[in-house]
Amino acid sequence: MIPYGRQSISDADIEAVVAVLKSDYLTQGQAVPAFEQGLADYCQVPHVIACSNGTTALHLACAVLELGVEDTVWVSAVSFVASANCVRYCNANVDFVDVDPVTGNLNVRALKSKLQQAALTHVLPKALIAVHLAGEPCDLEEIGMLCRQYGIFLIEDASHALGAHYQGSPIGSCLHSDMTVFSFHPVKPITTGEGGAVTTRDPELAAKLRLYRSHGITRDPQSLLMPSPGEWYYEQQLLGFNYRLTDIQAALGLSQLGRLDQFITQRRELARRYDELLAHMPARPLEQHRDRQSGYHLYVIQVADRDQVFAQLRAAGIGVNVHYIPIPAQPYYRGLGHDPAAYPGAQTYYQGAISLPLFPTLSCSEQQQVVDALELALCS
Repeated sequence: MIPYGRQSISDADIEAVVAVLKSDYLTQGQAVPAFEQGLADYCQVPHVIACSNGTTALHLACAVLELGVEDTVWVSAVSFVASANCVRYCNANVDFVDVDPVTGNLNVRALKSKLQQAALTHVLPKALIAVHLAGEPCDLEEIGMLCRQYGIFLIEDASHALGAHYQGSPIGSCLHSDMTVFSFHPVKPITTGEGGAVTTRDPELAAKLRLYRSHGITRDPQSLLMPSPGEWYYEQQLLGFNYRLTDIQAALGLSQLGRLDQFITQRRELARRYDELLAHMPARPLEQHRDRQSGYHLYVIQVADRDQVFAQLRAAGIGVNVHYIPIPAQPYYRGLGHDPAAYPGAQTYYQGAISLPLFPTLSCSEQQQVVDALELALCS
């Protein structure tokens, strides 16, 4: 089976991990700050807070906004469920914004209309989580402008989009948002096994993110609220979590980060080749925009008879997948009163979406095997 995604691990990656295993610190050493600095340099952002996975990164981003039962956060209707679950972890309410079916990303017109209606009834959300689906950035300039206009925090869910660019700036630079969240799961642009990070330009948010990441505890003499009796002293200043990344994971991440541009180049070349090979078939890739450079975490196509095509490809040994079932369609969110029919763009996107295999080590012969199997399935 050719998988839809796969990590690429080099000898240098292994050596970096082994070096940590032989060191004195498996966690809370120097590898995590080094990885954070590497990400900060790459994303051109002053603050990076690494954590245990992408979901905990999303949770931290919501936690520092001090969400509560009276608050609502809007989320792109098409994403992995963690994009919405992080809000529920904070006991806040979730609502959804429809997507453009040709990109899978948040529909700016739908957002604008929903904000106008919410303003009339004085029930504006506290924050918006905008997803960069498949690695293609959403329209950050327009979305950021709307969020500022209505006084809403903007969180970018860039779990798919490390290495992508918007108007020449790297995703994660937070030029239009308050925070950006990354995931380092094995199928993502780089991996730490499991891992995540939050980036921000706001020093106060960064300080709170670090507190929440580690039990709400600080040892920083300048941050203490009470006089310190000695070097052993620490303070728990809020109710945080243990969402720390280990040095083992960080060492792998820093090594992988050195090859990120290579990975992205390989992904883009594979996507370009798919574009050429599929041009004569009734299979439409997601629309791209000239002012954005996708990181191509996924290569999603839209086809008719998706279920049949999916089944035939799986039977042929092609590990296609579907990203994603609209979150409002999940039983948990239906139980909260959400109706998937209220998001027609998400439904249209979902009904035709298939993710083809795409990862840096996918060979030309494997890619041709995928294309041949797809052509046969489409002709059946």
